[in-house]
Amino acid sequence: MAKLELWQLKQRQGQPLDIKELLTANRIKAYYERLNGNVYISFSGGKDSTVLLHLVRRIYPNVPAVFIDTGLEYPEIRDFVKTIDNVIWLKPKMPFTQVIEKYGYPVISKETAQKIREVRETKSEKLKNKRLYGDEYGNGKLSEKWKFLINAPFKISDRCCYVMKKEPVKKYEKETGRGAIVGTMAADSRLRETAYLQHGCNSFEGRPMSTPMAFWLESDVWDYIQKYSLQYSSIYDMGYTRTGCMFCMFGLHLDKSSRFDRMKTTHPQIYNYCMDKLGLREVIRYCGIVSQSSLFDIT
Repeated sequence: MAKLELWQLKQRQGQPLDIKELLTANRIKAYYERLNGNVYISFSGGKDSTVLLHLVRRIYPNVPAVFIDTGLEYPEIRDFVKTIDNVIWLKPKMPFTQVIEKYGYPVISKETAQKIREVRETKSEKLKNKRLYGDEYGNGKLSEKWKFLINAPFKISDRCCYVMKKEPVKKYEKETGRGAIVGTMAADSRLRETAYLQHGCNSFEGRPMSTPMAFWLESDVWDYIQKYSLQYSSIYDMGYTRTGCMFCMFGLHLDKSSRFDRMKTTHPQIYNYCMDKLGLREVIRYCGIVSQSSLFDIT
């Protein structure tokens, strides 16, 4: 398909919820039919995938859901997933402790962590110079703000998500031949926006994938939950807006109120484990990400 323009995305994001539901249903049907029903729902237990599950199973009730049991989910997320029928639980080949020991900590963002890892590990002077100084157009450069992390006394990597989540999924897809239906949205990040503009909701190049909610906004998700009185994980009622891996530090510097501040209040034992046993306190201190809250005593 032809690449979409940003104005087209903005136009679709501005549509009312009932129109988005119809468009999303059409994307799901097209993907399902193209793959002869050999699909699955990527289910994290979060609000977005909860809505996705409902959208898909309103049309195709027997589509299985797949949950990656990384060991990094909040207890409330795991408890909620256990209440859902027809969910397949997958596990990564190594725990988070081994991942950070072998590859490094996930800090700042996947893009930044990747560039830091490449500067540290690459044997290619061309790639190293591109990450340090950019190409002829200035692209591909590691932000000056984070260049000091090249010399951090700990490993930094973008590999955590791949090992903990993508590898188990790739193995499942290879064994079953099923294609993924995922609840990500273009508004989530620049990378997801770019992916949507390039491929639209349904992509069949290489690994098939459908993101039928790509043009939704977070407000749409909550409106849909309210409209259909959907049950969702109680973690959101505890003040959390992000429910991914508990120990992930991607985007921590952008938090208006630190996710770890809240964790110290709601899950103190988990907080102490990640700060002291996993070493996140020292990593966060070195990165200069200091919470405004007195709860998060890292200084």
